[in-house]
Amino acid sequence: MTGDPSEAFARLGDATRMEILDALAAVDEGCVRRVTRGFTDLFEATDAETTAGFSYHLRQLRDEYVEEVEDGYRLTYAGLAVVRETAAGTFTERFDHDPISVPDPCPFCEGALVATGEDNVLTVACDDCDRDVLALPFPPGGHATHDDEALLDAFDRHHRHRVQVFREGSCPECGGATDRAVEMSDERPRATFECTACGDGLRCPVALTVLEHPAVVSLYHEHGEDVRDHPVWNVGPEWTETVLSEEPVCVRVGVRVGEDHLAVLVGEDCSVVHTERTTVDPQESEAADPTAA
Repeated sequence: MTGDPSEAFARLGDATRMEILDALAAVDEGCVRRVTRGFTDLFEATDAETTAGFSYHLRQLRDEYVEEVEDGYRLTYAGLAVVRETAAGTFTERFDHDPISVPDPCPFCEGALVATGEDNVLTVACDDCDRDVLALPFPPGGHATHDDEALLDAFDRHHRHRVQVFREGSCPECGGATDRAVEMSDERPRATFECTACGDGLRCPVALTVLEHPAVVSLYHEHGEDVRDHPVWNVGPEWTETVLSEEPVCVRVGVRVGEDHLAVLVGEDCSVVHTERTTVDPQESEAADPTAA
């Protein structure tokens, strides 16, 4: 069943109705879940003055946000989503953030990076070369619940997860199917993702799409390192990208850890089509790099 969005949102425009939704949700071990409440119990949980007025507001929420069950009333999927998003501040909170020093060098000039927030978008930029490294949204709940030191780590984890879910074919916002492609932009390859349902999307370097690939995770693990220590704004100079073909698109992402090199071939739909690992004799020239050959 598909309803009129304007009518659905109009039904939420009253404080008593929001109180009803809140009263039908409970926080259990950190998770917001649905609870069932009878008419009288639900009425007493709101500031409604009369049962007649309360009944009117409850009817406005029926079907879209609240459903009647054997023991009373409970939230629908949409009702639970409204409660969760409201609690997170998605519809009501706007965060700006003073500059935070980023403990990683600029990937372009190795200068000093700073992160600033405006309207729930966090931008990592270089003070030395005056370039924006990335600018990505971060939910208001993230801004509200993390201090400066933890904010950057949370932001990094959030977008690593988003990239991987997009690459695997699902939208991290709504679960819809995604269109995935590697495109050339200013002679550089970029992975692009777009949800076919809600329109959410993302563009990023191709290297970021393979950060969680088992071959990459294993390479770092065998050397006593964790690839998660390499943030999305600068994965490190050991990473390279080489365009092998434009028709069809094929990009080789190379990473070197110690004497071990890993080449990951990424196809035009962002899928990994081949991996190859080699070891270089430490006596060889530092210029020798089989991943860039």
